[in-house]
Amino acid sequence: MSVSLSRFPIPESLDELPEDIRDVILAVQEKAGFVPNVFLTLAHRPDEFRAFFAYHDALMERESDTLTKAEKEMVVVATSARNRCLYCVVAHGALARIYSKDPLLADQVAINHRTAPISERHRLMLDFALYIGTEQGELNDEWQGRLFEVGFTLEDIWDIGAVAGFFGMSNRLVNLTGTPPNEEFYLMGRVPR
Repeated sequence: MSVSLSRFPIPESLDELPEDIRDVILAVQEKAGFVPNVFLTLAHRPDEFRAFFAYHDALMERESDTLTKAEKEMVVVATSARNRCLYCVVAHGALARIYSKDPLLADQVAINHRTAPISERHRLMLDFALYIGTEQGELNDEWQGRLFEVGFTLEDIWDIGAVAGFFGMSNRLVNLTGTPPNEEFYLMGRVPR
């Protein structure tokens, strides 16, 4: 059965795309071994594709004070699960498993981070991410103090909130387009390569 990648037009061929977008997609394909469906979906609007991935990379690839890539991916998974975004839970769950080297982490965080076997630091980080990202919360002195107590810096707090906010938008775009996760994501980080 053929599954549609989007309710909106996607390129029939990468040759149809502007060169810079084609180069980005080919680089991702080279690294991952496949083209994540969201790249093809967002290529529908080249200017938005560029802006989306520029901000994504600025958030997810930058070195944080103490926040690791695995922790950022935990924020993505928790936020995406709350927003019912299957694509982002599956795709970023794979990255959370890979970066944390824990094949169970993403599923536990997606279902209920409050009962997952994670540290109090991680539990508080995810509480704050969901508060900011899905409850329209705000950073106040109490939250800042609590996050400082478990070792986060002010820059880390920005990163947690920005990642949760960005993926709230990403979740809504993927849900708008109906983009399914690639099958490859489901096994990544679960079994040895």
